Amino acid sequence: MNNDRREFLKKGFLGVSAAAFIPGVIKGSPATAATSASQADLPARVLGRTGIQAPLISLGASGAITPSFIKGAYNAGIKLFFSATYYGEGNNEIIIGEALKDFPRDSFVVATAAPCNEVDNRTGLLTDKFSAKAYLEKAEGSLRRFGLDQIDIILFPYASKRETVCNEEILRTMEQLKQQGKVRFTGIASHGGTEEALDAAASTGIYDIAMISYNFKLQNREALDAAIAKASASGMGIVAMKTTAGAFRNKSGPGISSDAALKWALQNANISTIVSGMTTAEQIQKNLAMIKNLKMTEAEMAELKNALAFSETGLFCQQCGQCLAQCPASLDIPMIMRGYMYAYGYKNLLQARNTLAASGLPAAPCADCKSCRVKCSSGFDVRGKIQDIARLVKVPEDFLLT
Repeated sequence: MNNDRREFLKKGFLGVSAAAFIPGVIKGSPATAATSASQADLPARVLGRTGIQAPLISLGASGAITPSFIKGAYNAGIKLFFSATYYGEGNNEIIIGEALKDFPRDSFVVATAAPCNEVDNRTGLLTDKFSAKAYLEKAEGSLRRFGLDQIDIILFPYASKRETVCNEEILRTMEQLKQQGKVRFTGIASHGGTEEALDAAASTGIYDIAMISYNFKLQNREALDAAIAKASASGMGIVAMKTTAGAFRNKSGPGISSDAALKWALQNANISTIVSGMTTAEQIQKNLAMIKNLKMTEAEMAELKNALAFSETGLFCQQCGQCLAQCPASLDIPMIMRGYMYAYGYKNLLQARNTLAASGLPAAPCADCKSCRVKCSSGFDVRGKIQDIARLVKVPEDFLLT
């Protein structure tokens, strides 16, 4: 166990209250009320300067394959729906739009992530092939698929480098989308290099939202909490993702309950809402019940403490990028590890397969290396995980849609 985690345990679990371990925590449920009648009893927080009253749980819709599921989530009290242009190759946005079309437009919020094809995933920097026009057209494509007059939030995903986040053409495109009324708010999504991305986004005054990986297994929690607080103070709304990723002990299943992991993230008052990849009505009801009482039980605190001492490395990749320079085959290991997590953690095989395809994973990865030179900061058996998940690339996509 590294020093950061020991310090985490000292500050977080040995105190009298579970609320003691994150600065700015609010004790109990938030006081801010949701506005619609169907959500009146759900605790909510304001999503930064957007003014959106966000129930503490939102739906990450990557696993949603039918409009009926989205309708059920809405009727249960879900207000925010997060999609991406690459979920189901755009079909996910169509499903969400179809499901919500008959509900009052001001009763829900839709968000989507539109990646830029001209970003080098390994460096996080734009290539010289970047086209602002092409990015604008991609965002407009989402608008058409949703079938809406306006998208509430558009996110620039995989943000990590200041040069990219602050690129003048990207900023002008975001402003143009707002001025034309196609988008209400803009933001970033970040899996790694998040402190730099948050600081950069907050400095522009243009990005309104940041969706970030945030869970109890993060190794740089204090630095990230400081960056989150700074971005929040600038008026940005903070959305947490990958909150249960640290709960997976190994690929066979979770090591702790989702309630413990989700409550942990929501102890940070600067987190407005968690985006959760719920795929069943039971998961929705369980999470909605959880957010009505954020006080952590002794059993839940013990779960987290024990989880940090697991001998297994788990599924959550820190996305630190230290592995990239070590791999002689120049594999995009962080993205491959995200694919591994989607497959074994979230059981979303289609998203896992698409992620692996985007990583450029070759047909026979690691074949030229007798042993792996990569020393993972999380202790992953990198070669073993890559060879394990690489099998998925050969599975026909239509098999994963059934």
